[in-house]
Amino acid sequence: MTSPELICQPRGDTTDSWGFLGLRRRLPEDLLQQASRRLQILALATGALWIVGSVLWHLALYSSHPEDPLATSFSFPDAIAASAAVVSLALYAYLRKHDRSPTFVMNLGLLYLVTLAFDLGVLVHWGPPTAMPIDPSVPELSWIGPLILMFAALLPVEPWKMLVAGFLAASMDPIGMLVSQTFGEGAFGPLRNALIMHYPNYLLLAVGMVISNVVTRLGQQVSREREMGSYRLGEMLGRGGMGEVYRATHRMLARPAAIKLIRPEVLDAGDGGTRAQVAGVRFRREAEAAARLRSPHTVALYDFGVTEEGRLYLVMELLEGITLDILVRQHGPVPPARVIHVLTQICDSLEEAHAAGLIHRDIKPANIHLGQVGREHDFVKVLDFGLVKSYNGASEQESLASAVGVTPGTPAYMAPEMASGTAVDGRADLYSLGCVAYYMLTGKLVFEAETAIQTILQHVQQPPVPPSQRTDMPIPPALEALVLACLAKRPADRPASAAELRRALDAIGLEPWTEEEAVRWWGTRETRTT
Repeated sequence: MTSPELICQPRGDTTDSWGFLGLRRRLPEDLLQQASRRLQILALATGALWIVGSVLWHLALYSSHPEDPLATSFSFPDAIAASAAVVSLALYAYLRKHDRSPTFVMNLGLLYLVTLAFDLGVLVHWGPPTAMPIDPSVPELSWIGPLILMFAALLPVEPWKMLVAGFLAASMDPIGMLVSQTFGEGAFGPLRNALIMHYPNYLLLAVGMVISNVVTRLGQQVSREREMGSYRLGEMLGRGGMGEVYRATHRMLARPAAIKLIRPEVLDAGDGGTRAQVAGVRFRREAEAAARLRSPHTVALYDFGVTEEGRLYLVMELLEGITLDILVRQHGPVPPARVIHVLTQICDSLEEAHAAGLIHRDIKPANIHLGQVGREHDFVKVLDFGLVKSYNGASEQESLASAVGVTPGTPAYMAPEMASGTAVDGRADLYSLGCVAYYMLTGKLVFEAETAIQTILQHVQQPPVPPSQRTDMPIPPALEALVLACLAKRPADRPASAAELRRALDAIGLEPWTEEEAVRWWGTRETRTT
């Protein structure tokens, strides 16, 4: 495995710097998608305003000058307003499709800016010719200037694109006056008069460039912070007690992966950084131990490291399928043959980990993944081996979770010895696995209480109700006896090892869950990425 690497580049690195007119780092896809949605809303609002504004103009003109034929007729300005409304609503309808490229949409937004500016430039300056040329010494601030500022704040695009589109938009007032004079509907004298009159547009373009630069730099900063070593972060897949999990892609190999980021507050040190340093050392130790696990039923750990800001991360294989938690919640109790099939694979993962002196300590349905690997269906992967605890020659060492003050384990699946703080070995994982089996067979937790403390106390003191008494589905007596053996309060009364438990499962003699049954089941369900 490669050595840990920084997620962020060291300060002072200029490989991702900006050119004067360009942006080298690609902006995050989700930020561009958010900007696309804002552009969609703007297009709808603008289309409505063109229609409403045209109607109100006719009403106002009729109210003040009822004899004016423009008040009750469709004129060229109405045609301009109608065309602008059609373009705006068409853009809104186009952007409602969710498969549009966000980068293309940003470019389309700039074209929309120029189109609106042209409509405004022609519409505002269309009118009867004046007796004298317009006085160029009186500057005019039109609607186009604020429009440029609005689009600069709305669209995170490369600055050179905003400069080109903004310059064209700012020039639409002089062009609109030129069009009006060409058709005999206005007079302003030489072209320089129109340019001098509308120089405020170009001043606002300069302000817009500053705004565009700030907006796009913020997007670049987000993109920079999302690049972790050789990986680029994508959407969030889930959130847990220790941190968040994101989809990621290797920038060179294009290999998908999942990255787990440890939350900053978990490592927040109030003692001058000692706590965070200790957590970092243990994180490295545990990640290295987990990376040595080679069972096909243990999620593969590709890499690990720490960011410049002190955030720890793990890079793992990306899985397609569902967790046991989702399986039971959505589809109810699992047939005994399939339960045995799943438990046997989990035992394979735990057997290797326990032989290496590692305890998982958080075996639960949410940490057991079920999916397709190659041509095999119902293939099990045990998740979250990055926060294990070593008990092989280092029994007094804390894990990362306990080192940073996070209680390991989940109350509904916690072994009594973990709750009471006594010595823990691999049989604690077998107790949790018994809870998982119970949940799969019945769709219910072994103990259900109102609070976590009450649940833990029941695990310590109360014997479980046999699963056959809590479900209508027939459960083989041998399987039920084995599940209850795993749920024994004393570790000595449980199976001695994951290997022993796996042999006991094989000996039950139930008709096995076949690949054909698994293919048939998965053929009617959609998978999800975890």
